[in-house]
Amino acid sequence: MSGGEDGFVSRVPDAAAVAAQRGRLRYYLEGQSTSVGRYMLEQAMFFFLQGLPSLVGVGLRALAYKLILQCDGLPLVEDHVRLCQPANIHLGRHVYLDHGAYLHACPQGIFIGDETFVMHGTELHVYNFRGLPHSGIWVGRNCFLGEFCLIRGQGGVHIGDSVLLAPRVQMLAVNHRFDDPSRPVMQQGISAQGIVVEDGAWIGAGAILLDGVRVGAGAVVGAGAVVTQDVPPRTLVVGTPARVVRALDSGDGTFVKDTRSEILDATRAGAESLHAVAAD
Repeated sequence: MSGGEDGFVSRVPDAAAVAAQRGRLRYYLEGQSTSVGRYMLEQAMFFFLQGLPSLVGVGLRALAYKLILQCDGLPLVEDHVRLCQPANIHLGRHVYLDHGAYLHACPQGIFIGDETFVMHGTELHVYNFRGLPHSGIWVGRNCFLGEFCLIRGQGGVHIGDSVLLAPRVQMLAVNHRFDDPSRPVMQQGISAQGIVVEDGAWIGAGAILLDGVRVGAGAVVGAGAVVTQDVPPRTLVVGTPARVVRALDSGDGTFVKDTRSEILDATRAGAESLHAVAAD
């Protein structure tokens, strides 16, 4: 196991069944906030401040949202950012949340280190109604999460310092079980092992990291790759499923040129494979 300490398995029913058991209103409120009183305060702030554009909106939210978030300094939050369970969101100094980002921190939290940028449309989602022990999202310092990235943290996602995520990267630290053919997949529970991305890695545009993988320090994952196994440090992986094509410590000065050509070749090969399947 790579991403977490064990391969935790939950047999808890699907969300609709849990909502029916707990009561739908209670289930909704527990997903949005940590108490009814906090829910009312948070929603009032969002109603008046969430849609305000420009520096005026950023400034007012910095002052007001400090009351509902855990922050080191003033939070820099653009308009139309959605925050669920903000009491469980921890922001370091000079963290920037761009327009339309969505953070859902139920219940163990989202932690974002100093000087990290979370760009437009990116979603960090930890909706842990099953009580999974390792759930949460931890992002290090000086990271950049590009536009429309999706991180699901049920099994725990740990991202190191100075990590670069290109647009539309997906990290899915959860997997549905499907061993019982007599039951719908959504009723069979999940496994959640976790994902780790170590310091200085670069995850290319549209790449997908599946549950249980670890990307080593300084590694590069090519655009569109699907990572199903661990990526060694300082290597380049491309393709579907991702495979190591070379080490990055050759010292011959050809890293940038070779990386671009290899990623393009892998992307073309993937497109040709999809075209062939569609033709069949």
